[in-house]
Amino acid sequence: MQPVRLGRNQPPRFYRGGPSIAEFRGVPSSGDSVPEDWVGSTTTLFGEASLGLSRLDDGGLLRDAITADPVAWLGPGHTQRFGADPALLVKLLDAGERLPVHCHPDDEFARRHLGCPFGKTEAWIIVGTAVDDSSVYLGFTEDVEPARISEWVMRQETSRILDALHRIEVTPGDSVLVPAGIPHAIGSGVFMVELEEPTDLTVLLEWEGFGVDGNRDGHLRLGYELALSCVDRSGWGSERLAELRRTRGAGRPVRAGVELALPPAADPYFRAHRVRPDRAVWLEPSYAILVVVAGSGTLTTDGGGDLELSRGDTVLIPYGAGEATLRGSVEAVRCLPPAVEQVR
Repeated sequence: MQPVRLGRNQPPRFYRGGPSIAEFRGVPSSGDSVPEDWVGSTTTLFGEASLGLSRLDDGGLLRDAITADPVAWLGPGHTQRFGADPALLVKLLDAGERLPVHCHPDDEFARRHLGCPFGKTEAWIIVGTAVDDSSVYLGFTEDVEPARISEWVMRQETSRILDALHRIEVTPGDSVLVPAGIPHAIGSGVFMVELEEPTDLTVLLEWEGFGVDGNRDGHLRLGYELALSCVDRSGWGSERLAELRRTRGAGRPVRAGVELALPPAADPYFRAHRVRPDRAVWLEPSYAILVVVAGSGTLTTDGGGDLELSRGDTVLIPYGAGEATLRGSVEAVRCLPPAVEQVR
């Protein structure tokens, strides 16, 4: 097997964005209502049969190819634990406007109420910012009673919701882990690589002024009384919040040229390696999505051939491609499923 260069896959969403994805990839813009590029996706949008799924060059679905030969794509250990599911969704996200405050259910809530094995913990690796004071919003500053959250949401007291969250300035190279349940929003102008559990499960706390009806589409068809029970209502102090963040260069080293971009708490859900070769970097066999964020270089695998890479390329590396080497003046984010030995 050989690495697969992936084209863009931008399903329509209700918020604005998309031009930064086009600029990053070096392709014509598809407009400003396609703010997400689902990279190597075997996940569909909530309630959809196929929208969101990635296709290969032959027109077939990546999901079907993996199902036909999961060990070759994912590896024997991963397949034994997760079956034919990569257990990972990677996106490019361009926030053309501030996103509404929302949260995602955890694994237990998803299993109990939605019949889904995955919730939606996610992580953000900031690639670019279009304004000088780009921010994200994450976690309540103090404990909030259920009745107050319900009141804010049903009355759409949006300023109170946003004011109750920590506002965090971000710059390129920063990374943020967003545990399931924690309310959050992404500020206008932020462009990122996003790693997620492989679902599209979202509970909207805010929708007024956005192109979506939260009363209809904001509660996972569960009704808000139940849906809001997945919200993490606890206050996040500065020390606790700091554990979710990493700045550029502060990652845990793996080997020369490779560092872990995310905090240890991310490991049971997904992993992200920031790869910056000095001369050459060895990459162990694994299913992975490689996002080239700067420069250019060459990817060589045991599967054969060299693949020339440059900024904006997204490449799926199957387990069956074997060992790989990345060379050149290049910086990439290597997105990986959870390690097989991790238990959550």
